[in-house]
Amino acid sequence: MTRIPAPHLTRRTSLISLAAAATAGPSLAQSAPHAQGNSWNSPDAKTTIFETPDFLISLQDSSQTLVSLAPKGVAGGFDFAPSGKFTQRLADGCYRLGDLDLRVRSEGDTAWSDHSTAFKRVKVKALPKPKGALASADITASLGDNLPLKVVRTWAVVGGKLVLRFTLTNPTSKTVEVGGLGIAMVFDNIITGRHLDEAHDVASFYDPYVGLNAGYLQVNRLNGQGPSLLVLPDTDTAKFELYKPILNEVDADKKLKIYNDAERRNMTFEGFYSWMTNAKGFADTEWKGIEQWNTPTSLFIKPGQSTTVAVKFVLSPTIREIEPTLMKHNRPVAVGLPGYVVPTDLPADLFLHAPKPVKSLAVHPAGALEVSSASTVKGGWVKYSVAGKVLGRARIDVTYADNTVQTIHYKVTKPQAEAVADMGHFLTTKQWYENPNDPFKRSPSIMIYDRDKNEIVLQDNRIWISGLSDEGGAGAWLAAIMKQLDNPKKEEVAKFERFANTTLWGQIQTPDGPDKYGVRKSVMFYDPEGMPAGTYDSSINWKVWSAWDRKGAGDLGRSYNYPHPAAAWWTLYRLGRYHTGMTAGETWQTYLTRAAETTKAMMTKAPYYTQFGQMEGDVFLYILLDLKRENMTELAGEVEALMKKRVEIWQKLKYPFGSEMPWDSTGQAEVYMWMRYFGHQDKADVTREVIMAYDPAIPHWGYNGSARRFWDFLYAGKQSRIERQLHHYGSSLNAVPLFDAFRETPDDLYMLRVAYGGLMGSLTNIDTEGFASAAFHSFPDAMKWDAINGDYGMSFFGHAVTTASYLVNHPTFGWAGFGGVVTQSGSVVTIAPKDSGRRRVFIAPAGLWITLDAGKIASVAFDTATGKVSVTFEAADQYTPKAYVNLEATVKGAKTYTAKAAKELGAYAVKLGTGATTIELLPA
Repeated sequence: MTRIPAPHLTRRTSLISLAAAATAGPSLAQSAPHAQGNSWNSPDAKTTIFETPDFLISLQDSSQTLVSLAPKGVAGGFDFAPSGKFTQRLADGCYRLGDLDLRVRSEGDTAWSDHSTAFKRVKVKALPKPKGALASADITASLGDNLPLKVVRTWAVVGGKLVLRFTLTNPTSKTVEVGGLGIAMVFDNIITGRHLDEAHDVASFYDPYVGLNAGYLQVNRLNGQGPSLLVLPDTDTAKFELYKPILNEVDADKKLKIYNDAERRNMTFEGFYSWMTNAKGFADTEWKGIEQWNTPTSLFIKPGQSTTVAVKFVLSPTIREIEPTLMKHNRPVAVGLPGYVVPTDLPADLFLHAPKPVKSLAVHPAGALEVSSASTVKGGWVKYSVAGKVLGRARIDVTYADNTVQTIHYKVTKPQAEAVADMGHFLTTKQWYENPNDPFKRSPSIMIYDRDKNEIVLQDNRIWISGLSDEGGAGAWLAAIMKQLDNPKKEEVAKFERFANTTLWGQIQTPDGPDKYGVRKSVMFYDPEGMPAGTYDSSINWKVWSAWDRKGAGDLGRSYNYPHPAAAWWTLYRLGRYHTGMTAGETWQTYLTRAAETTKAMMTKAPYYTQFGQMEGDVFLYILLDLKRENMTELAGEVEALMKKRVEIWQKLKYPFGSEMPWDSTGQAEVYMWMRYFGHQDKADVTREVIMAYDPAIPHWGYNGSARRFWDFLYAGKQSRIERQLHHYGSSLNAVPLFDAFRETPDDLYMLRVAYGGLMGSLTNIDTEGFASAAFHSFPDAMKWDAINGDYGMSFFGHAVTTASYLVNHPTFGWAGFGGVVTQSGSVVTIAPKDSGRRRVFIAPAGLWITLDAGKIASVAFDTATGKVSVTFEAADQYTPKAYVNLEATVKGAKTYTAKAAKELGAYAVKLGTGATTIELLPA
């Protein structure tokens, strides 16, 4: 990674310091007086190596916790565990795989007692090894004083697989309630101090499926290559009930609290987690009143009784083979098509494959979902239809014949078009700011909104939040204009044009002079000496780096600010070009020129960060394609040449999607698209597979397709902290290249499922009135949407440019519609789009990509016998007299389709009537 020169140490790099300060605790060395300076030759650094059929592992001699978990046959010494940090992490409070957290109380007690093997290290008592065991120890002493249980931990190989087993025995005369049992899941997700290549070669990300007895943890290498590691329940007692973060909290004396780790969480280290089998002791106390994913439970151990909790470690050859690997190991598997976000007008299918038959299904809350009777599908699958009935979170509890339970997590939303319409209205009414006397000249505009207070955020010491730029401040107005791309509404467009041609073009963006087209970091600034008394809210702490002064706010050198206005101008161009009377402020030529010149300005006025991909940077490709189609040859040539220079850098890199940090999910979409455009498919493929690594397919609406992001709450959220964000803007932005790749290889259903999960995730952020949150807080003390919009606009950009309906025919699951309702009559299969745009349909068996520049698709019928395709359009409206239709064969060898219609603007122009209009597409 290129070292950032001092002038560029402004925003994100400063936030690394902000994160460190927010999680400040004792250093590793300070918290480990017994570790002899954490030296490699400390007695605590001694390990023993073991071999299993899948791994070479090492255990620390003194604790029998795991140091190394290296899969066999993987080049480069790859290790799922952070073995390279072992001697730096010998301290108290440094978790390793094999550590155990307990919260218990004896019968008759009301207070809980807390215990952790990681809190104060005590040498464990080695025990004779049972048959098949690698190591066994009595770890009771390491769990602290007054524990009313005896705990034995065993590492074993069972059926060729590594198993971690805890046996809890109650030697007392009273029943012991275990209200918290957490098995530390410590894998090498520490990116701090690593450059981009190293991070992708050696680090891993992991995500949970909190599906109780069917739950699992998947650990994927950052580069997307196999193998993937799966942690599975090996006993029914090891149900995956809750995923608990291991934080960095300290007490008043700055000493680490129990259940916390000394490794500071920051923008390059998300933190570790615990697999909670029981969490009622936490749910009834620290998290009281918070609705968790599953109903928290306790484990009761009677006097003289023992209970064993065990997990096992299994390798999947590739990410795409995770589900077949689960089936191979007799685990219940759920596949939701198209996913687990269910609009009320678009039922989903649920396929279950399990070693035992289903005994019963229950929906929580009752009535939230309607589940059909089961039907059998080949290959041992059982199919259900799932319809959304009550808006909000929902869960299906599946009880199998052996009384094990699997939970599948859904989110019920309004119909997509309705949710998007709500959002557009909310943005242009509740978030519309009109104040001619605003001291920072932000009026008129669409500003960030605080849902807790139900008011616009006019002041924030993260100056960009209330300054209309950056991601955290531009998010509101960017969402407002991207909503218009597929769903323009005249009065909303008119308001946006007022903003665009006064505040955007004039305040955010420089309209003239030598800095023309430059984009400021913020319209608001902190200048108490130069502004009238009372300008700034005295209750806010302004003595922070993020309260930029006039010069800092006026800086034009941050390239990440340029895609937002470029996207706005491009969308206004499209509205003016393809609709009649939809825009009035400027001509379409002006808007397209501004889009192109903004692209050029990014390269000349903010060149440093252009070496990296930009969030929503794929808009620059869309601008270039439109420039070429409009024969604006000179501008097109300039833009293309500038973009090619960036690609020439990327094509030389092993992983071409860097950031100013050693890992980021910001720019992959743009990098992928440009690599494809300039013919570097190998680098596009590398980019695609990395996205697949951090973008999981899990039977849970929050994690399914949710691209990894864990630092943006710091500077674009109200609850500002390091936390795994669910459906932050990475979800939909990273769906863009996955959809593109699927259209080229439509047999990869797994990739389509991931892409669709990210696409739909961006709609879950929109509440029932239309407020759109930055992301969902996944930690069990919150479990809610953040209260401000923040950078949601980038998320909706990704949704707007890629929303579509996909018709696929899977060899096991049959015909399925992603985004549309599928019906079949004889050889004709019809999909009626229900996606938010209804302008794009992909017919996978034909490799046919149908897109509209204007108009709406009511249905597409595909005749499987002849290949004929019939497209029916919705009626014309006042501003849309024609549908402009583009046809593309995306699959190698696919037939080319044509239509009997005149061409305008490079597309088939179909005149729309007062009712439905149908055209036929015929294969050549």
